[in-house]
Amino acid sequence: MEPHFELNEVTKKLPKHLHKFVVKQPYDEYTAQNQAVWRYVMRMNVDYLGKVAHDSYLDGLKKTGISVEKIPHMQGMNRILKEIGWAAVSVDGFIPPNAFMEFQAYNVLVIASDMRTIDHIEYTPAPDIIHEAAGHAPIIANPEYAEYLRRFGEIGAKAISSAKDYEMYEAIRLLSILKEDPNSTQKEIDEAQDKVEWLQDNMGELSEMAQIRNLHWWTVEYGLIGTLDDPKIYGAGLLSSIGESKWCMKDEVEKVPYTLDAANVSFDITKPQPQLFVTPDFAHLSLVLEQFANKMAIRTGGLKGIEKLIDSKNLGTIELSTGIQISGVFTNVITDENNKAIYVQTTGPTALANRDKELIGHGINYHAEGFGSPIGKLKGINIPIENMSPRDLKAYGIYEGEQVTLEFEGGVKVVGEVITGTRDLRGRILLISFKNCTVTHGDTLLFHPDWGVYDMAVGVEVVSAFAGSADVASFGDVGKVSETKTHKIQYSDSDRRLYGLYDRVRELRECGMVSEEDIEEIFTEVKSKFKNDWLLPLELLELATLNNFSIKQTLREYLENMKSNKSYTTLIENGLLLLENYQEV
Repeated sequence: MEPHFELNEVTKKLPKHLHKFVVKQPYDEYTAQNQAVWRYVMRMNVDYLGKVAHDSYLDGLKKTGISVEKIPHMQGMNRILKEIGWAAVSVDGFIPPNAFMEFQAYNVLVIASDMRTIDHIEYTPAPDIIHEAAGHAPIIANPEYAEYLRRFGEIGAKAISSAKDYEMYEAIRLLSILKEDPNSTQKEIDEAQDKVEWLQDNMGELSEMAQIRNLHWWTVEYGLIGTLDDPKIYGAGLLSSIGESKWCMKDEVEKVPYTLDAANVSFDITKPQPQLFVTPDFAHLSLVLEQFANKMAIRTGGLKGIEKLIDSKNLGTIELSTGIQISGVFTNVITDENNKAIYVQTTGPTALANRDKELIGHGINYHAEGFGSPIGKLKGINIPIENMSPRDLKAYGIYEGEQVTLEFEGGVKVVGEVITGTRDLRGRILLISFKNCTVTHGDTLLFHPDWGVYDMAVGVEVVSAFAGSADVASFGDVGKVSETKTHKIQYSDSDRRLYGLYDRVRELRECGMVSEEDIEEIFTEVKSKFKNDWLLPLELLELATLNNFSIKQTLREYLENMKSNKSYTTLIENGLLLLENYQEV
């Protein structure tokens, strides 16, 4: 099946299960007012962020193909991004954290395709193209930061979630959609807000995914770089918010040195942040990431890693000391008196792999009902099975056609006739298959001969545990797209008439053929029919000022009067100041 989006050298490496999150960029749905909002925000950002953002920002806008004048086309961005080894895809709002991280691991920037409304011009709780394209993209032009982002995705995609993480993701997604939709009722918003706050208060112990999302938030989204006294902005959430980019520099926002402690500092996506973390340089980000990864189950394994997978109730993988990998939904682990894992079980489709490659004949169709295996050494035998030579195996009766009883130190007993063994390229035995096999632990029956062939994984300990499948192809289409879709805003005839005026102003500006009569005509209609719109008069004032039309004084007075409405005061003041700055230049 052909993908429904443009493939290039970067995106063609994406595994198939990520394709379903990609949507076509709805460029034709962006209104002329959306384009004006983009232009206003970007002009503000370039003017202000040029002074307070990391040095990579302004240069990065050019390198990643982001124009100040209009919302970028994804295809155009991709033609330029590929020069630095990255790509961009369009998605519908928030996608699940594991999928987001996995895209990042493949050097693919996930860009929410919607555009914030004028009511949320300073800050939006929903991901939008200003946040994603103008916030994230410019800084990845810095090679050291780009590698941090890729590595973050690689590690983050393996982080184990708790069962509540997905519920929180859905709750935040719904709240952000409702807050951005001008047609939402206050009751809907309040109910969604209550759900998010309740979940935040009842999450229990933070999962690996929750912790790594915290690190992502305090660096990639809301990070500062430099010194505590003179930090610069590099986080996309700040780079894309004309409100927070100024607010964050005030003394009221506490500046904290960035350390591993940030993993335990949660955030509220719907509110300005009360404190921010400052990294001395991009290299320090990678150092903290490695410190966190060293604590993750992917590197520590053990009983705790298995328990994290059981708690997640999602697809995960454990790797034993031989290198055999078991991927499935883990539902049970048996421990000994020393609290050490001695038997592990999955329920439902399971796949076995080695070095992230599925073992032939051991996919989800063969292991459709689940998988279970002892872990550890044989009782009374010093040499583990994995270290036995062919001669050792024969000496202990572990060879083809032999009836054997294997009793493990933890008390698990395997009795059956050996069929064959599976080895890796180095000759290490990974799997032993039995027929007429019974597996027990005390009085508990773990496998009955009537159930068919018993495949026993070989390994003395669990060295790694992580989210997802070892071989990305084993389970086909994993993960799901949220059923809560971003709302398509319903526009009235009056809205469409207003957007038509915005479109006309854009055409006048771009063609350079503008008359004072044109501006007077548009302004007259704005005054009479669209008294709450402040951005279009600002664009008209810009044209009148650039062409030195006499109507500029009338337009300025009109905007000064509009400033009495506190919703517009700062926005209009910033626009007027920007216009003055451009005149001076």
